[in-house]
Amino acid sequence: MFDLKTLVRPNILGLKPYSSARDEFKGNEGVFLDANENPFGTLNRYPNSDQKLLKEKLSQYNGIASKNIFIGNGSDEIIDLIYRIFCTPGKDKALTFTPTFGMYQVAADINAIELITLPLNDEFQINTDNLKPYFKDETLKLIFICSPNNPTGNCFNESDIEFILQNFNGMVIIDEAYADFSDKLSWSQSIETYPNLIVTQTFSKAWALAAARIGIAYASQEVIKLLNKVKMPYNISKLNETAAIEAIENRTTFEANKQIILEEKEKLIQALQKMDIIKKIYPSDANFLLVEVDDADHIYLNLVEQKVITRNRNSLVKNSIRITVGKPEENEKLIKSLLSISKS
Repeated sequence: MFDLKTLVRPNILGLKPYSSARDEFKGNEGVFLDANENPFGTLNRYPNSDQKLLKEKLSQYNGIASKNIFIGNGSDEIIDLIYRIFCTPGKDKALTFTPTFGMYQVAADINAIELITLPLNDEFQINTDNLKPYFKDETLKLIFICSPNNPTGNCFNESDIEFILQNFNGMVIIDEAYADFSDKLSWSQSIETYPNLIVTQTFSKAWALAAARIGIAYASQEVIKLLNKVKMPYNISKLNETAAIEAIENRTTFEANKQIILEEKEKLIQALQKMDIIKKIYPSDANFLLVEVDDADHIYLNLVEQKVITRNRNSLVKNSIRITVGKPEENEKLIKSLLSISKS
């Protein structure tokens, strides 16, 4: 039987969160003399700390209740908060599968948490047999799953994720930063089925708001309450919240741009397949391609000289570079640059 309270650090359970002026008075009209703000200007007032309007817009968009939504200062803040809520520094552990998103390790190191890393198989999928022994470790509190995975681009098998959710008594965090580019059903639709599930998403990728730093977590109401309890009072600026709301309201542009990216990805795959220097293009459910080349370091530096910037992932996946799908003219520049390297 899953019991959330047994996973939460005792000091977090007993924590009395900071109560801000905007928590105590929710109205929008009046003479505001309660928050020691400057009375002049257009950005002089603190934002609402609960991002109520943005949550309502997200709720209408995906059919998930506002009470099951948390807004973070990027997914990075959410990852850090999860460590702080569930893991006692120097005692508890988390687990993930490599290669994957590097912030899981960084956040673990910041919080003095041991992060166990299990290698993915040759198809970049989870080997559940290797995972089973770790379920017995009572100090293992978190499992991070990035799907679609960064840097490999693929989604993990649904049956493997279900196995983890059904057999692990800790929290399972599914990072869906790239899910908008995939045709797979979001795991956010399963939060009522699995009380140990947290799904994170972001406005940084498909919504084109990387500069705004808006992350999202979907989870049970009890988990959302914990995240709200521990976060800083005004973690999202009014400017950034407004940008996210406007993006949701402008769905036509969002869908059109996403379709261009997906079409360009297919064109890019077709062009890369014809090049001798390209050894393998890994399957991708995201807006990027992990590509095996004959000499990643050489090709990366040569592209930089031509002012085409990719990501050298040679240290994670041998002789691989990660290519983000750009605008049509940017992708054409990449193809021409790679062809010039191939002929040299």
